[in-house]
Amino acid sequence: MPAGPLAGVRVLDVTSTFMGPYCTLLMAQMGADVLKVEAPSGDLVRYVSDRRGTGMGPIFLNANRGKRSIVLDLADPEGRELLGRLAAEHDVFVHNVRPDAEKKLAITYADIAAVNPTVVHCSLYGFSSAGPYHGQPAYDDVIQAASGLAASQGTAGAPEYVRTVVADKVAALMALGSINAALYHRAVTGVGQAVEVPMLETLVGFTMLEQQAGYVYDPPTGPAGYARTASPHRRPYRTADGHVSTMIYTDRHWRSFFALIGRPELADDPRYATITARTEHIDELYELVAAVLTTRTTAQWREALEKAGIPVMPVNSLADVFSDPQIAAAGLFEHVEHPTEGTLRLARPAVGFSVSGHAEIRPGPRLGEHTAEVLAGLGLDAPEIERLTLAGACAPRRGPTPPAAEAAG
Repeated sequence: MPAGPLAGVRVLDVTSTFMGPYCTLLMAQMGADVLKVEAPSGDLVRYVSDRRGTGMGPIFLNANRGKRSIVLDLADPEGRELLGRLAAEHDVFVHNVRPDAEKKLAITYADIAAVNPTVVHCSLYGFSSAGPYHGQPAYDDVIQAASGLAASQGTAGAPEYVRTVVADKVAALMALGSINAALYHRAVTGVGQAVEVPMLETLVGFTMLEQQAGYVYDPPTGPAGYARTASPHRRPYRTADGHVSTMIYTDRHWRSFFALIGRPELADDPRYATITARTEHIDELYELVAAVLTTRTTAQWREALEKAGIPVMPVNSLADVFSDPQIAAAGLFEHVEHPTEGTLRLARPAVGFSVSGHAEIRPGPRLGEHTAEVLAGLGLDAPEIERLTLAGACAPRRGPTPPAAEAAG
């Protein structure tokens, strides 16, 4: 049975909320054995939209599939000692703890490499260690704001946030690629290393790819920003009975569209003949498209645009996505039976591997579900595990957010 390209890689996951858990979810889906270390009160997102009061909210269930859960109180010396023993057995150590807490909890690269010299140690920070913001708290909204993304999203001069935790998820993808690159380097050289993934700098690079514009040159030759994405007319288009999304982009697309609407002469208009000219006149072009698309129904426009070879898609609500024919045919969502939460509908990995495939992964764990199992694997007997539990070093409890949960992302 396919086990995934990361089969055999062991990951010690000391992360919470979104950024770190999404990265390690992807690693689990690729076959890695991921052990999630949780504070006694658990990952904060356990309790987001947790209407059943079980500590198994929908975001947690989505982001923490494929992982085992152990509770360790890292404020307790015995909890830290157990973490060190676990770190010695894992290929990857990943955390999103702020720098001061990282040092206090003894989970810096130096600390972990002292017990595991070949470890790939990944620190997920809000801000690079090279800058003055390093150590400040960071969550998705403040990173969207500081990166310029929120300003670029705004209309009428008012900044807006993207309505998903894009900074967290982009940084998670960067962390995934970086960890895998470091694992490859270790496979070739035998040498582990520290990997630092800062949210702000990652999102700035992500945003500036197309938004830097005149600021690519020094001194700048013009303003920053991409006219096409900044256009107030760039949005799903209203039709006679709803909305449709179309992306008319290349010379061929525009010639086909102008012919479709009975205005073929516009293809030779100097304002629209090249992508450079169209970018400078994008607002008037998009206004034209918006006006024309109100004249037919969504179904009529989808048929006509598809025949013309112009990209077009329906505007799905989040609920609509589950019944979209492409999503259904791809089998993106699968039904999973959770031992305490019942039937769940969860997304499979969208990426395919022709040889290694993907791992069959377990559903999201209950808080500390695997604590006794993992500690027994370290050689602890039942009386010692019970003693540590009663002492609070590895016992779940609800309460104030502990220092270890003061994390980035």
